[in-house]
Amino acid sequence: MSILRPPVALLALILVASAVFLLALTSGSEHLPLGVVWDALKGDGEGIARDIVLDLRLQRALAALATGGLLALAGALMQVLLRNPLADPYVLGVSGGAAVAALAAIMAGMTGLVVDSAAFAGALAAMLVVFALARGPGGWTSTRLLLTGAVVAAGLGAVISLLLALGPDGSLRGMLFWLMGDLSLVRSARGEVGALVLACAATWPLARSLNVLAQGEQQALLLGVPARALRIAIYLLGSLFTALAVTVAGSIGFVGLIVPHVVRLFTGPDHRVLLPAAALAGGTLLVLADTLARTLFAPRQLPVGAITALIGVPIFLVLVRRQQAAI
Repeated sequence: MSILRPPVALLALILVASAVFLLALTSGSEHLPLGVVWDALKGDGEGIARDIVLDLRLQRALAALATGGLLALAGALMQVLLRNPLADPYVLGVSGGAAVAALAAIMAGMTGLVVDSAAFAGALAAMLVVFALARGPGGWTSTRLLLTGAVVAAGLGAVISLLLALGPDGSLRGMLFWLMGDLSLVRSARGEVGALVLACAATWPLARSLNVLAQGEQQALLLGVPARALRIAIYLLGSLFTALAVTVAGSIGFVGLIVPHVVRLFTGPDHRVLLPAAALAGGTLLVLADTLARTLFAPRQLPVGAITALIGVPIFLVLVRRQQAAI
C-alpha cells in the first residue's frame, strides 16, 4: 500500500528534483547566487560565471541525473526479474566486467573515450557470459541466473584486485576513482540524457506486464503474459542500462538498490508509476550526492560512489529490518 497518491508523489519528486538541481548549479568551490545562475541559463550571463554554470556544473548535474535514473530503472527491473525487492543492478556481474575492461585500459595509459568504450564493451561481455552460463535444462531460472551472476562477479572482483596490485603507481588514483564512481570528467551530458529518455520510453510499455510478472511466473502465464520473453527483455534492458551508467560514471553503488524499494513504499507497486518515479528519484539522489562530493572538501573532490554509500548503507539497513519485520 502506498503512502502518497501517485500524482502527489510524482509532483513531490519533481519539486525536490528541481530544488536539488538548482542547489547543484549554485554550489561548488565558488558559490554562485541564484540570480547569476538564472542569467547564465537564459544566456544573459557573461564571463567566468556563465562558463562555470553552462560548461561545468550544468553538464555534470545532467550527467548525474541521467546516470542515477538509469541505475534506478535497472534496479527496478532486476528486482522484478529476481523477485527480490532488495536486488541490485550490479548483482549479475555487469559492473565487474566494465571495471576489468576500464582498469585494463587505464593501466595501458588510455583516457577519455577509449576507457568509456572499454567499460561498455566489458559490461556487455559480462552480460552475455552470465546469460550463456546460466542457461540449463529447460532454459534458465531466476535462481540459476542469480547464482551464476554472483560467481562471475566474484571472479571479476578477483581480477580487479590483481589489476590494482599490478597497476603502476601513476595510474592507481584514477583506477580507484573509477571504481568508486567519478563524474568529474563529464564534459557533455547530451548522450546520457538521451539514453535516459530512451530507457524510459523502452520500459514504459512493459509496465503492465511487469505488474503481472511481479506476482509470479505462473500467474503471468495464466494471464497470457509471455513470461520467458519478458524475463529475457528485462535482463537485457537492465544490463544495458547498468552498462550505460557504469560507462559514464564508473561503479556507483546503492542507487539502484535502495531507490526503487524506497519509491515503492511511497507510490505502491504499480510499475506505471514506479518506473518514472524511480528514474526521477535515482537521478535526484545522485545529483545531491555529486553536489556533496564537490563541495564538502572543496576544492578537493570526493568520489561520488563514497557519498552514495554513506547515504545508502543506513537506508539499506533500515529496509532490511523492515523486510524482516514484515516476514
